[in-house]
Amino acid sequence: MNIDRNPKLTQAVWHPTGTFVLTGHEDSSLVVWDAREGRVVMARTLTETNIDQPGGVQPEAGKFIPKTPLLKLAWCAQPDPDETGILIAGGTSTAMPTKGMSFFELGRTPNYATSSWKVLSNHFEDPKRQSILPTPPNVEVVNFCLIPQKSPWFAGAQDPIAILALLSSGEITTMSFPSGFPISPTNQLHLSMTLVHPFVNAVGYSLVERKRWLGLTESRPSGPKILTGGAEAPRPLKRFEDRSIMQTAHADGTIRLWDAGHADEIENENVLQADVCNAVGRQDEVMITNVSFSGAGGELAAGLHSGEVVIFRWLKNRQPGQEPPPLGTKHPGEVTDISNRRDPGLVEGFHPFTLLNEQNGPVTALSVSDVGFIAAAFKGGGLAVIDMRGPAIIFKGSVNEFSHSQRGGNFHKKNASAAKQPGFATSLEFSVMTLDEDGYSSILLHAGTNAGAVSTLKILPGQGGRYSVAYTGTASLEGPVVSLCPLSASSGRPANATQQAVAGLRNGTQVDGVLLAVTRSEARIFRPPAAKGAHKSWDGIPCESAAVTRCLDLGMALVCLFGDGSARSFSLPGLREIGSINLSGLLDLKRLSDAAITGSGDIIAWTGPAEMALLNVWGTGDNQLKSKDKIFNAEHLLPPRPTISNFQWVSGTQFITPADMDILIGGPNRPPSKRQIQTDHATAAAARAESRAASRTNRPQNPYASGSRQGDDSAVEDEGYWAYMQRQVTERTEKLGFASESTEKARSNSSGFADDVNKFVSKQKRGLVTGLVKSKFGL
Repeated sequence: MNIDRNPKLTQAVWHPTGTFVLTGHEDSSLVVWDAREGRVVMARTLTETNIDQPGGVQPEAGKFIPKTPLLKLAWCAQPDPDETGILIAGGTSTAMPTKGMSFFELGRTPNYATSSWKVLSNHFEDPKRQSILPTPPNVEVVNFCLIPQKSPWFAGAQDPIAILALLSSGEITTMSFPSGFPISPTNQLHLSMTLVHPFVNAVGYSLVERKRWLGLTESRPSGPKILTGGAEAPRPLKRFEDRSIMQTAHADGTIRLWDAGHADEIENENVLQADVCNAVGRQDEVMITNVSFSGAGGELAAGLHSGEVVIFRWLKNRQPGQEPPPLGTKHPGEVTDISNRRDPGLVEGFHPFTLLNEQNGPVTALSVSDVGFIAAAFKGGGLAVIDMRGPAIIFKGSVNEFSHSQRGGNFHKKNASAAKQPGFATSLEFSVMTLDEDGYSSILLHAGTNAGAVSTLKILPGQGGRYSVAYTGTASLEGPVVSLCPLSASSGRPANATQQAVAGLRNGTQVDGVLLAVTRSEARIFRPPAAKGAHKSWDGIPCESAAVTRCLDLGMALVCLFGDGSARSFSLPGLREIGSINLSGLLDLKRLSDAAITGSGDIIAWTGPAEMALLNVWGTGDNQLKSKDKIFNAEHLLPPRPTISNFQWVSGTQFITPADMDILIGGPNRPPSKRQIQTDHATAAAARAESRAASRTNRPQNPYASGSRQGDDSAVEDEGYWAYMQRQVTERTEKLGFASESTEKARSNSSGFADDVNKFVSKQKRGLVTGLVKSKFGL
């Protein structure tokens, strides 16, 4: 086999037992070789066989279609390494729209010693089953990793249960093996895999009280952990009572929630999941554009590109296992009850609750408050506010109507771009603060638009427990609004609409608040609805994302991501720059506007088309330190490599003791060594001394003493050399059987290769082993 051949070799894998070798070539051909003689057993492609022989199965004349290159091969095996199959990435026709992976289920490998060449060739020519493992359209698998159930040996291909596949788009997908069904392993993969498995379309961030987050524990069937191992570095046990909960919306229509932490110990490492596809009753055209979560209310909202708003609530499924009925009629502009669309496999978790189909363009902004209100904005300019106590829509309007209103004279200046393009909200935020003309605090909704307008609406209680929404005014700024952050004027901390703040309204508590509005061109702190206050321009560099964060333990600061890849922090309320760092080499500059900044200074942003990274802007200014976490844990015990030979199969054991090695290496007629003779004499002398001492003191002889035997002491001395040897050989040969308890225990802990051996073979083992040993040494 060590000669130049054409076409060139690109892949090579061993048969699990080492009997054959499978090679892949640059023309997408597969060749099975006899590893002992170097002969070709079968040469084929995915569809043609015997391509190395005249008259083999070839494609029809004039219908030659090029094939994709072979990207990876894996020779898989069941617990019995002779039950095999071949998994292939690539080699398919370029005309196929879906380029999945191919799997040849070969079945049991014929016995090499007793099978004819024709039998071996037919085994690879005509597999028991050939199937295609589908992948997403317009992409192909460039690499994959098999996940075995127990053994990491045989290149990880023994008894696999799942496949981690890397697609040409950079996305990672998980499929069951060998069926190829896609699986969504929320709690089966490590948290870091969530950022690439699958695509992330949108990301959100919420602060959740620690006790509340620890109580959110899903109850759903889940498979075993797919990736285990490693060693995580120790971290501080607890530093922050408010947890930074990230929400990532994926291309498969799922939303996952997880604790980003504060460089401290994460107590609840589980990932929560909500299935939007199941809620809307379809699998296609489910692209999530916005996501928002309230930990205090246990409510999660997802805005779709199709204009729908899907709301989930943390509930218990009273009828688990029951498939949901078809989705009813969705009435445009009204809320639709979808609580019967609960996931049958989810006992407790985020279940569908209600749906709003406004049909006013894609959802552009979304906010879920902690006090039972949800606001959603649409590309057509619409704005809707939902009271979750019904649920009921308590407000519908258009941000363009607010921009043309001159109510209260609350405009700072007219934005020239506002008249050129229709406006739509880009940022929504609920707060509790006192307006200029009021003597009391209220629940407020702030809406910033792409035209630079910041409108403020007041939510007021009415009769019968219903709420109403009133427009109070609009301030005009320069550039599209990127972020809105309500702050307390006295402490600088967030003044969001929390349950504690709303409860204080009943006692007449007033919150002296301001609004920090960040646009692509400037940042402004003012008391809504007017726009007078501190101002900071960005000097021509657009701001893509911004948020107020805690600067370690020193206070609050504004952190902004700019179009040049820099992250800058500014003091509050002075808006003076206090630090900057260049992240252009780490992050994708084209998607900085989709990044999220947490309250502890963490930035979660895209590094490429399919991967995200989590960074922290606060530090000492030194170079980025390497993580102390270890991917490979050297102290972890690996399972032993399964080995088996013909001799071990006949003898019924997969291990060899030192006594067995003595017989196999030296033979049964090998005399004992000088050291062994001296040891035996010393043992016999010690036994005689103990016997004499026992007779003098009238103590009974210890029957378990080393070297003691029934009968007279002279039996040891009278035993001849050849009799001694024969006894040693007999004792050592008996150790190869199944009589001893230790051998039975080792056999039960083995890989189970001899489970099907019948009683007849068990009775004949000792004779077979003795015959083999004698034949090996010419006896």
